[in-house]
Amino acid sequence: MSSPAQAGGIPVLVLKEGSSRSRGREAQHGNITAAKIVAESVRSALGPKGMDKMLVDSFGDVTVTSDGRTILDEMDIQHPAAKMLVEVAKTQDNEAGDGTTSAVIIAGDLLNRAEELIDKNIHPTIIIDGYKKAAEKALETLEKIAIPVDLEKQDYLKKAAVTAMASKLVAEHKEYLADIAVKAMMTVAEKQGSAYKADVEDVKVEKKTGESLGDTSLINGIVLDKEVVHSGMPKRVEKAKIALLDTSLEIEKTEFDSKINIETPDQIEAFLKQEETMLKDMTDKIVATGANVVICQKGIDDMVQHFLARKGVLAVRRAKKSDMEKLAKATGGKIVTNLDGISKADLGYAALVEERKIGDDKMTFIEGCKNPRAVTLLIRAGTQRMIDEAERSIHDALCVIRDIIEEPKIVAGGSAPELEMARVLKNYAETLPGREQLAIKTYADALETVAITLTENAGLDPIDILSQLRARHEKGEKWAGIEVLEGKVKDMSKAGVFEPITVKKQILKSATEAATMILKIDDVIAAEKMKAPPTPPGGGAPEGMYPGAGEY
Repeated sequence: MSSPAQAGGIPVLVLKEGSSRSRGREAQHGNITAAKIVAESVRSALGPKGMDKMLVDSFGDVTVTSDGRTILDEMDIQHPAAKMLVEVAKTQDNEAGDGTTSAVIIAGDLLNRAEELIDKNIHPTIIIDGYKKAAEKALETLEKIAIPVDLEKQDYLKKAAVTAMASKLVAEHKEYLADIAVKAMMTVAEKQGSAYKADVEDVKVEKKTGESLGDTSLINGIVLDKEVVHSGMPKRVEKAKIALLDTSLEIEKTEFDSKINIETPDQIEAFLKQEETMLKDMTDKIVATGANVVICQKGIDDMVQHFLARKGVLAVRRAKKSDMEKLAKATGGKIVTNLDGISKADLGYAALVEERKIGDDKMTFIEGCKNPRAVTLLIRAGTQRMIDEAERSIHDALCVIRDIIEEPKIVAGGSAPELEMARVLKNYAETLPGREQLAIKTYADALETVAITLTENAGLDPIDILSQLRARHEKGEKWAGIEVLEGKVKDMSKAGVFEPITVKKQILKSATEAATMILKIDDVIAAEKMKAPPTPPGGGAPEGMYPGAGEY
C-alpha cells in the first residue's frame, strides 16, 4: 500500500524543492531556543551594574552600547522567531523609549518557562490563555500601586531621568544631564485642556566631540550645524528678523537644452547684466521686508551672498528640513516657498543669532525665540563612541520624562513593581482551577527574572536576594527592591529610583504578545533561499545571460 505522499507510486511534491519544514515540538523548540539566545545576548546589559556590548558592523564601524534596541538592531539577526524579539525592542523604544532590555528579557523568560510546561504536556493554547489573564492582572496591579505625580514639582521627573541614565555609560554625569533633560522637556511641553502633551522631537540634539560630558549644554533656541555663508556678513545679529526660505536663491537652469545665439560682445554683457539684475531683485525682495537674517533650505548664489553681505544680512544655506520646521515653530516665522509673496508678516523673531566656534566647526545659534517650543541639547564628549552613547541615553531620559508628562504616574524601580505583580499573580493563580494556574504562576516567575538578572549583573547571590525580596513583599512592603549599587534590599521609593508607569505597561504588553505569538506557531515552512548567479572567471556576464550559453 502506498503512503499518502505517493499516489500510484509517483511521489507528490507539495512544497517547492529545497523548502524545509519543521513541525510540532521541533518547530516550537527551534523558535523558543532562537528567542532565548536573543534574550541571553542582552541579559548582561540590564541595570546600573550591567555591562556594555561592542558591536562591529560589516563596514567595521564600532558601536559601544548597553541599549537593548541598539544591540539587537546592530546584531543583524536572521532567524524569523528571533526577529520577533527584535521587534519587541523596537516597539518598546518607539512607544516608551526606555525598558527595551527588560522587555526582551521578560519575553525570553516567558518562552523559556513555557517550554517546560509544554514538556509536561500542557497545550500551548492553555499557556497562552494563562499568560493573557496574567498580563491583564499584572497591568491592573500596576495601576493600583502607581504613585500619582504633581507636574508642578519636578523632583520626580528628575529622579526618573536619573534612573533611566543610571544603567548607561553616562552614569557619572546623570544628575547634571537629568537636570538639563527635565528643563528641556518642560520647556516644550504644551498644556492641552487638563493634560499635557510633549514631543521628544521638539528637543533637537546636536553632537560635537570635544570637552567632556559635563560640558553638555541646553540652548533655549535652535543650533544649526552650519556656518554663515559669506565672510563679509555679520557674525552676530541682535533682535533678528528671520526669513525662512524653502527656495533657492540662484538662477534656475532650464529643464531642457537651450541655445542662445550671441553675435556681439554687447549681447554677452547684456545677458550677464540681466542675470545679475535677477539676482539683485531676489536680494531686494528679502531686504525690503526688513529681514536681517536669512536661513535657506537650498543653495544661495555667490552673487546673492555678495549683495546680502553688503546689506549687512546674515545668511545660512542648506539647512535641514526638520531644522526649518523647528525654527518656524520657535521663531513664529513662516517658511516661504515663493519670493514674490514674501512680506514682513512671514518673518520670525529671535533675540540673538550668532555664529560660534564649537570644537573645529562653526555653528549658528538662534537664541531667545519668542515661542521657545523648540530647544537644543548640545552634547559634548571626548570620543565619537561616547557621544553616540550619550545621545541614546539622553533620548531614553527625554522619553521617560515625556511618558510622565503625558501620564503622570510612576512606580519605584529596582524590580520592586515586578515582584509586587508576581506576588499578586501567585495569589490569583490559587483561585483558578486546572492547568491555567500553572501558566499564571509561570508568568509570575518570569517577572521575577528582572530581579534575578539585576542581582547576577551586580555579582550578588540571586537566591538570597530573591528570598529576602519575596518575604518583604509578603509583609506588604510593596516598594522593596534591589539597590544594586549597595547590593542590598531596600525600599526603592526612599532610594529615589523611579520609572514611569508607561514604560512598565509597555514592557508587559509587548513581551506578552511576542511570547504568545511565538508559542502559537507549530509549523515552520521555509522556502529555499535565493542563490546569487555564479560569476564566471574573468568577470564576464553570468552563464545564461545570453542565448545559447552553455549549450555546447
